[in-house]
Amino acid sequence: MRKSIIVFSIFCFIFSGSFFCKNYALAHNGQFVGKRHVAVEQDPNALNTKKVVFLTGAAGFIGSNFLQYMFDKYEEYHFIVLDVITYAGNIENIPDYIRNSDRFEFFYGSVTNYQIVEMLMKRADLVVHFAAESHVTRSICDDTTFFDTDVMGTRVMMTALVKYAKKVQRFIHISTSEVLGTAESEPMDEDHPINPRSPYAAAKAGADRLVYSYFCTYDVPAVIVRPFNNYGPRQHLEKVIARFISSAIQKKPLTIHGDGMQERDWLHTYDLCRALDRILHIEDFSKLKHQVFHIGSGVPTSILQIAKTVLQAFDLPEEYITFIGDRPGQVRRHISSTKKACDLLGWKAEISLKEGLQHNIEWYKNNQSYWEKMSHMQYVPIYTNDATLDLH
Repeated sequence: MRKSIIVFSIFCFIFSGSFFCKNYALAHNGQFVGKRHVAVEQDPNALNTKKVVFLTGAAGFIGSNFLQYMFDKYEEYHFIVLDVITYAGNIENIPDYIRNSDRFEFFYGSVTNYQIVEMLMKRADLVVHFAAESHVTRSICDDTTFFDTDVMGTRVMMTALVKYAKKVQRFIHISTSEVLGTAESEPMDEDHPINPRSPYAAAKAGADRLVYSYFCTYDVPAVIVRPFNNYGPRQHLEKVIARFISSAIQKKPLTIHGDGMQERDWLHTYDLCRALDRILHIEDFSKLKHQVFHIGSGVPTSILQIAKTVLQAFDLPEEYITFIGDRPGQVRRHISSTKKACDLLGWKAEISLKEGLQHNIEWYKNNQSYWEKMSHMQYVPIYTNDATLDLH
């Protein structure tokens, strides 16, 4: 068993006739950290009996859940994770038994760094690109990193994919339902107009369409997935369900933007993992290649109802609900079409919101020492629609 989560993989370049070696496992934006080593070429046939799965952003919420799902299911697979560990990422999201396994490698670095992305892409058979800045409210405060990571990082990923398109068998780009804006038709199918209503959504829309352009131009083996509102274990407290549950545990007010009647399509992250698994393993990929999939439950539930359900689970009165100013650019209603995912993937959500919320409540109750360390990041100060400064 390995003792370290950091893999000292070496990457060499030739400059002016000499070898210039960098330890990119500890590199961030091209800056060298750590010792230099002699590069060793890997036998290209060494992994021909198992697939290598390259995941970006898998120290985050959805990525870490997907890593655990796949690691447990496919015992012959080898997993490579690239993550820069922002405030929303945590190496502790990856269980110890995975981190200590010979089937796992972790690389600290940004998806905007082509050198490390290219080094990892050329080893991969399957790729899922989770890495992104993903909080609407924080994007209202400062959107710089959103466009850098979400758009330019995705460009780096696609550039590397073009180079190794004959090696990589399947690439999934994780987009978001937020690119669609408020529902203009219901349910929202894959032909729904793209109308982002926040800087975050705009950045993800840019990445979404960038991947689409690579479909058209380079015929890359890629698929776009737009998950609707995910929830589950290890979600950051800035997201509404995690914030409601942690607030209820601490007997703090549950703050709601506007009137709370905004409706979302809630999807447990385990169900998303199942959908991604199907995309990676359906035998006839020609039916999936270059497709866009909306992954949701098809059932809308209001933010206010979520808050009431959480309070009921803790036997707390509705007086714990506090209404604050609405968020600028608010999306009023999201509901996913499930037809295409059902028809082409044979997939539908299995976990009801009632069951998923109860599971989530138990997880946050049992892991308070984990999430208490991020309690100070539950809220972000922004000016709301009525020009009031509120903590969202």
